[in-house]
Amino acid sequence: MTVITMTINDEVVSGRQDQTLLELIREQGIDIPTLCHLDGLTERGGCRLCLVEVKDTNRLMPACTTAVQEGLSIYTHSERLIKYRRMILELLFSERNHVCAVCVMNGRCELQSEAAAIGMTSVRYDYLCPDLSLDASHDRYIIDHNRCILCTRCVRVCDEVEGAHTWDVMGRGINSRVITDLSQPWGTSQSCTSCGKCVQVCPTGALHTKGSTVAEMRKRHDFLQWILDGREKKEWSYSNGGKPETKR
Repeated sequence: MTVITMTINDEVVSGRQDQTLLELIREQGIDIPTLCHLDGLTERGGCRLCLVEVKDTNRLMPACTTAVQEGLSIYTHSERLIKYRRMILELLFSERNHVCAVCVMNGRCELQSEAAAIGMTSVRYDYLCPDLSLDASHDRYIIDHNRCILCTRCVRVCDEVEGAHTWDVMGRGINSRVITDLSQPWGTSQSCTSCGKCVQVCPTGALHTKGSTVAEMRKRHDFLQWILDGREKKEWSYSNGGKPETKR
């Protein structure tokens, strides 16, 4: 594998040619915010929180979808980037109805955590306060469009890992919505396997389990890499009553 040399925050580092900037940045122990990114899923580059600044140019590049380049020099936490990231987070909060105090993910929400990390205590933009629906037709789960940030993690995990492609996106711009089976109620979906992967990868309280109350919902992302590693190594065994487990 070809090794490249580039500069991150004025420090010379080495990386592999098949890496993205985000992977290399995190290898160096640098914490860079993301919302649409999740290890194990294809990159979307939609949230723009991982933008990095290229030295001696006016360019901003999404770290999750940009490949490492020989000789490239970038900055990850410049004053300009912090300003942009705060603006993006404020716009996300103003676009829909994110009321943290009554959310099932309060204290464990990735959107909330990123806002706290950047020191966001208020929103400078007018709240749109859209009248969005909540679909509780599924036996086990709920989709609350008021808290959705359109990261499309649910769409990608359902398509790429579960293989059902129950989820998709309808509409454009501010009118975009995640939908199930051509905008049918989730509970009537004939493609949904009720696996819950979409719920576990959702970064906010948009997808959650029925019965969860304020600050009770806990989500785990580590299952995704466990599944993908097992498939890659072909370590699955169905000897335990049909329940998949990895061979030791």
